[in-house]
Amino acid sequence: MAGSDERARHWRYAELPGVDLLRAHYIRKTFVRHTHENFVIAAIVDGVEVFHHRGADVSVGAGALALVNPDTPHTGRAGVPEGWRYGAVYPSPEVVAGIAAETTTIRGTPGFVAPMVDDPYTVRLVHQILRAAEEGNALAADTLLSVAVTRLLRLNGGPLPERRPRSAGAGIAARARAVLEERMAEPPGLERLATDLGTSRFALLRAFRDAYGMPPHTWLTDARVRRARLLLDTGTPPAEAAALVGFTDQPHLNRHFARIVGVPPGAYQRERENVGGRNNVQDGAGRAAVASGAWHSDRQHSRTEPPRTRESRTAPSYGTPSGSASP
Repeated sequence: MAGSDERARHWRYAELPGVDLLRAHYIRKTFVRHTHENFVIAAIVDGVEVFHHRGADVSVGAGALALVNPDTPHTGRAGVPEGWRYGAVYPSPEVVAGIAAETTTIRGTPGFVAPMVDDPYTVRLVHQILRAAEEGNALAADTLLSVAVTRLLRLNGGPLPERRPRSAGAGIAARARAVLEERMAEPPGLERLATDLGTSRFALLRAFRDAYGMPPHTWLTDARVRRARLLLDTGTPPAEAAALVGFTDQPHLNRHFARIVGVPPGAYQRERENVGGRNNVQDGAGRAAVASGAWHSDRQHSRTEPPRTRESRTAPSYGTPSGSASP
């Protein structure tokens, strides 16, 4: 990670299946354009994050949340010199759909309408989820996640747009994507790919960007990192994972992995090997940097008071934040 003061921990809690967890403080970190298979719910406690989303830059400061739907290209960087500090949960589409079906009236596939919501109450909920996971409080973590997702869907949720009927360009893009997935370790060049698909290079670039929000080479890097994550999850050593997905060597994987996931592959894998344990926040080299409890000072959360509206002060009736998991 760039900057000796930057810290991050990316982990899972065994009792919260289908959800990735993150605590981080980034200063000079820049996330390249990428996507997530899961939802992104990032709660900012200090500083400002700026991310490019659907053609525009979105600034998110303390007390607000960055919200990104699955498979939506976006970037990330600091909006102020001191960077940004945040906690995030990444629930799978299945987790969000299950909560939405029980607690909302959304019809269709649920998702977020706007990429940013100013809601200090839910910022606190997200950090309570992380605290509960770190303390091994399964009941609190699961309850608080349901409360937070329900609240965000009620404030800023709706059905995701249905996929449009496939055009000729979309069909070409889908075929190109299938080729790149199948030949990820040894992909064809742009000219060869276009020729094999019976189109021109520029027509392919235009169709692919329209369909997936990024050019083929950027999509391929993102897909390689996704597949590398799956390999690391099953215990494949980083160097072997790098070769299997088509990176030149492990340093090549390290660079792209950190620019998309936020931590090096070695640190990521160690957290996967210790699911459910109370591990420390990692620095850029994967060394223990800050004990997880150090993220929970009263001063840190003093800026995220619940909103003054009645709705903001009152959590949904089926659950309230647990005292043992308060920030």
